[in-house]
Order: sequence, then structure tokens, then C-alpha cells
Amino acid sequence: MAENKEIGNKEFSKIRNRRKIVRTILELAILGVVLFFALYNIFYTKSYQPYTDNTQDQKGFIAISYSGVQKTGGSQELVSQERLRQQLKALKEQGYETITTEDIYNYYQNSAKLPDKAVYLMFEDGRRDTAIFAQDVLEELNYKATIFTYPQNFNKNDNKFLSPDDLKRLMESSYWELGSNGYRLAYINVFDRYNNYLGEMSPLMFSIAHPYLSHRYNHYLMDYIRDKNGVPMESYDRMQDRIGTDYKKLETAYMDNIGYIPSVSILTHANTGNFGNNPQVSKVNAYWLTKLFKMNFNREGYAPNQKDHSIYDLTRLQSQAWWPANHLLMRINYDTQQNLTFETGDAKKAAQWELTKGACEFTDEKIYLTSLPESQGIVKLKNSDNYKNLSLDVHLDGNKQGGQEIRLRSDNTMDNYISVNVVGRELLVKEKSGTNETELAKVDLDNFNGVPALSNDQARLEAQKKEKEIFSRYATPDGQAQVAPTNTETGNTNYVPDITANEKGDENLSITLQGNNIDISVNGKKAVTAQVSKTDAGALFLVANWTSKGFAQRELTDTIYDAVFDGLTIKNLPNGNTLFTAKYTGINKILYNGEKYGELVVSWFVKYL
Repeated sequence: MAENKEIGNKEFSKIRNRRKIVRTILELAILGVVLFFALYNIFYTKSYQPYTDNTQDQKGFIAISYSGVQKTGGSQELVSQERLRQQLKALKEQGYETITTEDIYNYYQNSAKLPDKAVYLMFEDGRRDTAIFAQDVLEELNYKATIFTYPQNFNKNDNKFLSPDDLKRLMESSYWELGSNGYRLAYINVFDRYNNYLGEMSPLMFSIAHPYLSHRYNHYLMDYIRDKNGVPMESYDRMQDRIGTDYKKLETAYMDNIGYIPSVSILTHANTGNFGNNPQVSKVNAYWLTKLFKMNFNREGYAPNQKDHSIYDLTRLQSQAWWPANHLLMRINYDTQQNLTFETGDAKKAAQWELTKGACEFTDEKIYLTSLPESQGIVKLKNSDNYKNLSLDVHLDGNKQGGQEIRLRSDNTMDNYISVNVVGRELLVKEKSGTNETELAKVDLDNFNGVPALSNDQARLEAQKKEKEIFSRYATPDGQAQVAPTNTETGNTNYVPDITANEKGDENLSITLQGNNIDISVNGKKAVTAQVSKTDAGALFLVANWTSKGFAQRELTDTIYDAVFDGLTIKNLPNGNTLFTAKYTGINKILYNGEKYGELVVSWFVKYL
């Protein structure tokens, strides 16, 4: 019996080992295929064909920047490959052609002409995934871009960033040029949200501490290193030497590893009209920028560059990961005062709606409604003027910095209606009659969804604990923080964090409006039961409301908002007939789900293999 058991164990071990070997071989094979196609796409494909239309010398050009690209969506920092494709394809359809760094130099210095619609594409941080997933899009559209790098990363052996050899091969592909983000990414004079001085922080430290920080900080080259009272801790000579040393390291790193210094740089984040937050610091940066580079992007948040701009004070618009194509077009349209044509997406679905304000795109099962700057986006469901009793289901997927609103039983002037609005972290239900507006219900969604609430004291202590942990693990000996509590709030009131520009919304709403009753469920739980006085029929509108919410640490406030209505389905009551649905059905639903889950599988392999 014991012998049989031993034989059985051996057989089991053999089977298990064979399975391990097979699994390992499959994983290596899949990884090999992914790497092969990634490298092939980057280094062994067709060549970029330069533009031939050079007809204008007064309009200038726009510059669009991306912080990075990844295969699939889900990140609020890195744009997905498909979202990048949608944005750049929209630019291509508007007639935009990409220009090079040398084109910009010749435009300013030699009065050369540019295409009628010229765009300079920029990808920052020198990320490997950016090169892999942007390459296909550039080839498809015959676009050229500049990838900006931090040469401090050249010798880190970090697969997140492109190595010097990678960059050389990338330049040979003809779709890329090289630019510089500066020698390093580092932060100085950092304060947390309680006005505690944290001092210097690396990118990793800054990223971890991000939820606890205020907008009081500077980048490494932007100011003197200061103490908690704002007093410089270094002399002018020491500051000059510190900043100069960074530029010298940059020069050496590029010459030793690439063989040349890029012609273009980005000074992160100046946005002052000068080259630093202090005149003396600005003077030092100006010396090195003009010594090493032909041009510099000094500002962010505005797309156009015109002939009267300084070639060392250029500006760029950094497109965000959550922007649909129309958001980018709206920004360009507003910045340049051009009459651009907005995307509509699925023509069949779009034909069922009437746009009255902003822009609206129907993509897959989503409706992206984009506001005008500091205003609204409004779209009306056609033939809905006699809608009275109905049910509505939708997933609200837009960021929390604005309002995603549904107006029911509305007249066409929108003087009278019932409003269901998710804005920030609140659900607001109101009724409007002429100039009078009545609030029917107000729900704190964090509290409703069971998000743990912290008192101000608890929030302060949590921040202090996390900051000490970060500095104990990652700080250099001379970079210790002073996190003793100062200027803190006390008491038992709850801490309410600021809404950030990239804070994603995620609420499932089910609305039933029948007679003088309205019932609303949020994420499967009853949230509102109220009575309405407006019982006559009316139209259905969707509204995107820009608000001034959306704290951004770069001190840039986006003036455009995108409401995202996912899977919107409207049914008539009591018979349950579908009046509109954005959802796929039948074979289209199967194909859509297959593509979506396929992307998740690819994303898993890219992340873990």
C-alpha cells in the first residue's frame, strides 16, 4: 500500500511538473509574441512622409502634449491607445499636419512657412509604454512626435523608461524626435494640506503623498530651496551652482549616451512668463536654456504659439487621459478661435438627439457630452416632448469636478422641468418652475455609499503618519520633513477632501418618474423618494455642467467638462417600451463584450509579463 502511495505521489508530481513546464512555455511564448510585435511596430515599419503644404506664416502652430500612453483605459494619468487614436484622428480630420522641432526653429528664425493647420506633438517622461503604444497611431496617421526624456533615468535600468539604445532606434524609425524634460524630476519647498513643511521630495515620494499635499510646492529648477517660513536656505551662489550642476549633468548624460543634446526642452512647470518663480532663479535658467537648446516650452495650458512669441517661451496644452476627442477639439477651438467640426460618433444614435449646446459624441455604449468653456453642454432626445411616466437607467462615468444632469418633463425653453443632477459628491433633485427652483432632495453620495468618514483630527493624523512613513522609507538624510501639526482644524466635524480634476465618478442611477412621484436608486439602493408638483408631460434633456470644482496641483483649471452617460436606457411606463437605449444588443453586444474582455486580458499580460 505504501509503495502504491509513493508511486501515486511520483505520478502526481510528474503531472504537476509537466503542467508547470507547459504553463511556463505558454507564458514565455505569449510574452515573446507581445515583445516581437512591440519591437517590430517600433523599429521595423513604414517611414514618416513629411507634409508638403507650407502656406502660412502668421497663424503659427498648436502644441499638444501627453504625459504617457498605455494599452487600455482605466488610468486617469496615462491616455489609452484608443483614446490617443481618437484624439489624433480628430485632429487629422480637421486638416492638422505635424511639424518638427526644426520646422519651429525655421519658422521663428528664418521666416519659414508652416502648414495651414500645424500641430507639434509631444510625449513627456520618456516612458517605454508610450513609445510602444503611440507608434501604431503615428504610423496610421502619418504623424511625427517628439519624446521628451529625463537623462537621470538613463542609467537606472528601469524598464519603465526608454534606454539610450531604445531612443536611438526610436529616432531611426522616422516617426520620432528627441527632446528633454530637464535632467531630473524632483520637488522642493513642498507643503501638505495642513501647511506642514515637507521640503524636498522625489517623484515616488510625491506620488505616494499626493492625496495629502496642497498646491504649495515647486519643481527643482523653479526656486531657491526654502525653509518652512519661505526663507532661502541657500545663497545666490549656492543656488546658481545647484541649478548649473543639473544642466551640466544633463549635457554630459546626453552627449555620453546619445551623442548630441536635443534641440528642444521643457522647463517643468514654469507657467510664469519667466524661467522660474524668482527673478534670480529665472536668470540662471535663462542662461542655461539659451546655451544648450534652440527652443523651450515654458508654459502649459494653452495650445497656440504665434510669431510674436519667444522661441524660449513656447506653450503647450497637455491632453488628459479622460478627455474624449471633443474635449480636445473644444479647447483648440476656444484657444484658436477656429471653427472646428466636432465628432458625433455613432450616426444612428446621434440622429435620435438634438444638440443645443456644446458637443456630443456617441461611442460604443457611452454618450460623451462636452460643455462649452465655463458653461454647459445640452442635448435633447428627439420626439420626447410628450414623455410623462418613464424609467431611466444610466451609469454616470464623468469626473466629479462637474455636474451630470438629467432633466425630465421639460419645456423646450427649459424654464420648467424636474432635475436629477450628480455634481461633485452629491445627488441633487430639484424642480424648476419659471424663476422658482425647489430642492426636493439632497444626498451625500460618500455617506450613502458607505465611504468611511474621518474627522478633521483623524484626517490630520492619518496624513502625518503617512508623511512620516514616506520620509522614513525614501528620503535622503538632508530631506527630512517637519510634519508637526500646525494650523490644523480641530473638533468632531468630518474632513471633506477637495475634489481633484481627475477624480472619477462612478454612480449607477435608476430613476422612476410616475405621476407625482419620483424614486431614485443609486448603485442598487433606494436613495430618494419624493413628490413633484410638475405632472404634465415634457421633453428629456441631458446636461453637462461645468463648475469651478476641481483642484489641480499645477494650478491650472480646465474650463470644459465632459458628462459621460454610459448605457443610458429609457423606457415608457407602465408598458415598459424602450424609448431609447445606448446599449448594444444581439451579436453587437457579444462582439463589444468580447473586445472589452480581450483588452483586459492583453492589459494583464502587458502588466504582469
